[in-house]
Amino acid sequence: MLRKTLILTSILTLTACNSDDRDNQTHNPTPTPTPPAYVEPEIIIVGHRGASALRPEHTLEAYQKAIEDGADFIEPDLVPTKDGYLVARHENEIGSTTNVSELPQFADRKTTKIIDGVSLTGWFTEDFTLSELKQLKARERIPDIRPQNTQYNDQFLVPTIEEIIELADQHYQKTGKIIGLYIETKHPTYFQDLNLAMEDRLLSSLAKYEYSRSIAPVYLQSFEVKNLQYLRSQLDRLNTLQHAKIIQLYSGQSSQPADALKAGLGTTYGQLASAEGLKTVAQYADGVGPSKTYIVSNQGVITNFVSLAHAQGLKVHPYTLRPENEFLPDRLDCSPNPAEKCETGALAEFEIFFKAGVDGVFTDDPGLGRQAADLFLKQ
Repeated sequence: MLRKTLILTSILTLTACNSDDRDNQTHNPTPTPTPPAYVEPEIIIVGHRGASALRPEHTLEAYQKAIEDGADFIEPDLVPTKDGYLVARHENEIGSTTNVSELPQFADRKTTKIIDGVSLTGWFTEDFTLSELKQLKARERIPDIRPQNTQYNDQFLVPTIEEIIELADQHYQKTGKIIGLYIETKHPTYFQDLNLAMEDRLLSSLAKYEYSRSIAPVYLQSFEVKNLQYLRSQLDRLNTLQHAKIIQLYSGQSSQPADALKAGLGTTYGQLASAEGLKTVAQYADGVGPSKTYIVSNQGVITNFVSLAHAQGLKVHPYTLRPENEFLPDRLDCSPNPAEKCETGALAEFEIFFKAGVDGVFTDDPGLGRQAADLFLKQ
């Protein structure tokens, strides 16, 4: 990477200055400052879809709030548009996260599709160009649990991955703080079958920016396996992203990765969570992102998952710690009201996971996560 950079710098200098050897002896170009070395925190706080407990998820405003509240990483989930741009939505079905259902010009786009074996009816990003998606406005996905977020409905746009990288870079330019990018490719096999594969598009977008090439950590995650193995091979071959890592996500133990299901394989996430399964995962991944019950059971029992993963050199970043009673274990609830934000319960849950030895957590409220991590590390 350094050799390529030096060669490119030399070509640009000769082209711009058209100088001879005598000029070069007396007018040396100013060296480009070396970006600071990234040092990962002992426990990372990942703003899950941004600060989605406080702003409609997957908007620049949600990511900005996460950064302001102390997140080390922001997490975009990516899906493609009809013309191949990558945009941030939790799902390619956008009826519940935008105002598309109220726009008459898109009424005929409503349809039913089978996504990874599940029938869904609504509006899908792959049926819209980017310019059409930019006519939509974001909305709160779970208004019954987060009614306060509805005040931001119809104010924010659907962002592209480039806009998200630029947001983090602008914060770095202003403050010097490096914000990592923790990026999920959604439904990769489904989109590959539509000739809208995301992997090379994503790597190309990341390679455009010095920030994502050589300054910030970039974690690439998926619930599938083959696309992560492909991304690993491309990262090793291209060597363009200095701080890129691969994270295998885990859904329910009895369910299967969509690519394994399509291929007729019997592989389950539970098998991938075994000692032998984690050994296989470590051949292509740097870490794992399990749902939180892999680490702490519904009865509050801490499992051996973290120690098994650490034995294979894998980082462990569980999802998702949320502050509302609806999502907390019953024993940590503040009241029967599912929509009530229970800070004491949330802080207690963070501490449980930190004591279990995780290397980071996904959270909808990065401010609480930052507070909990700081308190824990002071102990």
